[in-house]
Amino acid sequence: MRIPSIPGFDQQALEKYFKNTGWLFIGKVGGLLIKMLVSIQVANYLLPENNGIVYGGTVFIYLFSAIASLGLDQFIVKELHQFPENRDQILGTSFWMKICAGFACFPLIWIAYQLYPPEGTPYKYVLIFSAIGVIQAFTVVDSYFQSQVRSKYIMQVQVTGNIISAIIKLALIYLHAHRVAFVYAFTFDFVLISAGYYFTYQREGRSVFNWAFNWSLGKKLLHHSWPLIISGIMVVLYMKIDQIMLQNICGPAEAGAYSTAANLSEAWNFIPSIIVTSLFPAILNAKRDDPERYKKRIQNLYDLMVYISLPIAICITFAAPIVYMLYKTQYAHAAPTLAVHIWSGIFVYLGAASSQYLIAEGYNKLTFVRTGFGALVNIGLNLILIPKMGMMGAAYATLAAYASATFFILFIPKVNKQGIMMLRSLFLISLFQKITKR
Repeated sequence: MRIPSIPGFDQQALEKYFKNTGWLFIGKVGGLLIKMLVSIQVANYLLPENNGIVYGGTVFIYLFSAIASLGLDQFIVKELHQFPENRDQILGTSFWMKICAGFACFPLIWIAYQLYPPEGTPYKYVLIFSAIGVIQAFTVVDSYFQSQVRSKYIMQVQVTGNIISAIIKLALIYLHAHRVAFVYAFTFDFVLISAGYYFTYQREGRSVFNWAFNWSLGKKLLHHSWPLIISGIMVVLYMKIDQIMLQNICGPAEAGAYSTAANLSEAWNFIPSIIVTSLFPAILNAKRDDPERYKKRIQNLYDLMVYISLPIAICITFAAPIVYMLYKTQYAHAAPTLAVHIWSGIFVYLGAASSQYLIAEGYNKLTFVRTGFGALVNIGLNLILIPKMGMMGAAYATLAAYASATFFILFIPKVNKQGIMMLRSLFLISLFQKITKR
């Protein structure tokens, strides 16, 4: 099947990179469908209060996973592109850095829990979830296959892992398991994926036992990635802090209902990362060869993000009441929250594209400056809106935080043109211009 041409992109590049994207989409969409159906069953089994108690523990892990990953994934792909002959040192160094960072997060998570524990969530649950920071070190294999544009292997691992995970969770429901069993099951999901990465990498003459640590390379990677570590923390703060604040202000039951809306809304956020991962190599080639084409491709990327995210937001807004017919009646009041929360996805998509531009241009520090601004906006608005509006207040705060973080670059002179380009896409100005030229 021939892939339709998109103005500004070479057809040959599209064929190569979208075929890779296709495999990623198959894996992610397959995993999304499985996860959504199973998560609905788990939520209906646990009911809002227990669901909120379990989900509250994951927020700490999302926060510290940014530290445990060290922001290395994008730089691993870049290093493998530039120095493929150093594969074993690049992967080995990154792997052991992530292992060390994962263990270093254990005391940090304990301190964070002591300072601001989510109401009703025992530390035992948080401790179990903490193991994810170490387990996820095998994601370096994902970066390797991305660098090879061979994402079908990642798709196979993810789909297989999701199927096994679904079977385990459904079995726990059938056996009327205690809620702590689902904490172990969620953590075991990452064990499954990591095992899949290991066995997939071992094929075709590769071996993780050939990986080696290189101190100078480790210093180099950390020097470039530290802004992304801070940025990752800020992203999680303005994406997940509302969950803990809602749990502590309104109780676990309200947080449990809100988590269903947030998860359904954020489930679509894998799309921009896949598109950016697959298309940005072609955009970087244009940067090297033709500055004017580079600018056009960036604009086309922003346009594409809006073309995809806007229909999703519209469809989910109208479908929210129907979606919540799949949940028990205790969750029905979360449907309007989903209809609001889903619109934040538009800014997530644009932000993902513009972040890649900032990295390509060497403006790494700006990524955590703007996400830090978004985090402050989210925390401030949550403090004001949650006591008055409950979960709907958290949704409005999230929407405002995402928008403010994405368009913060309008106030930075050296990159404010990117903000204008995103506004052109958001208000469909670029689309109308393309239509009128034809």
